[in-house]
Amino acid sequence: MTDVKVENKNGVAVVTLSSKSGLNYMDDASLRLLSQEVEKLDISDDVKAIVLRGSEKAFSSGIDPTYFVRNVNAEVLDEMFVSFDKVSSVKKPIIAEVSGYAIGIGFEIALACDMLFCSDNTWFSIPDLSLGTVAGFGSTQRLPKAIGKAKTMEMLLTGRAMGAEEAERIGLVSRVIPLSYLHREVLKVADLITTMPSLALTTSKELIKTAIGNTSLAEGLEIEKQVYKNNFDSDEYRINLENMVKK
Repeated sequence: MTDVKVENKNGVAVVTLSSKSGLNYMDDASLRLLSQEVEKLDISDDVKAIVLRGSEKAFSSGIDPTYFVRNVNAEVLDEMFVSFDKVSSVKKPIIAEVSGYAIGIGFEIALACDMLFCSDNTWFSIPDLSLGTVAGFGSTQRLPKAIGKAKTMEMLLTGRAMGAEEAERIGLVSRVIPLSYLHREVLKVADLITTMPSLALTTSKELIKTAIGNTSLAEGLEIEKQVYKNNFDSDEYRINLENMVKK
């Protein structure tokens, strides 16, 4: 089983997937534990941003095929879907810090995060089709929005792994960073996020998610206008504006 360790660093919660092998295979118990920890962080007043990471060897190698064959059925999958949805619906900004392998559901967890930074030794793949099943945790829907139809079709229909350099070139990841500097650089990004006003931060995240969903441009722009106007009435906006004027 993959354990989940949490450390709070000045408003940044670092959530680490950890296993003896370093491969961080996910099962229903591991995914449930991850969802529980992330849910607690999402409502914590001491946390403004979340970093999700694994080992240098693997962010997560997905579901162990042996475990899948012996233990996974429709009931277990339903439980895993619930846990996964809790992770993907977090309101606070969540950053995936990926090194090594990000395979199957491991890749899909990273894909569900708001930002994705990876090391130069990272490989992404969705091998589900070779096991006789479709990908079931969002990659058929999220990946086309991230990298387009052609690249998604190739990855999912052939199982081809994508390296870090290509992932950055096509916009799958924000940046590729040398492994020895990865965690430090991701924390810099997370620390910068913590300096932003909370309400505006979470609202901006939701607006961006609206844009990459199925909302039309006209509808999305109208939603943005209404949210923008409503922000003028918030205490947070007025306090921050007053503080800026005083400076």
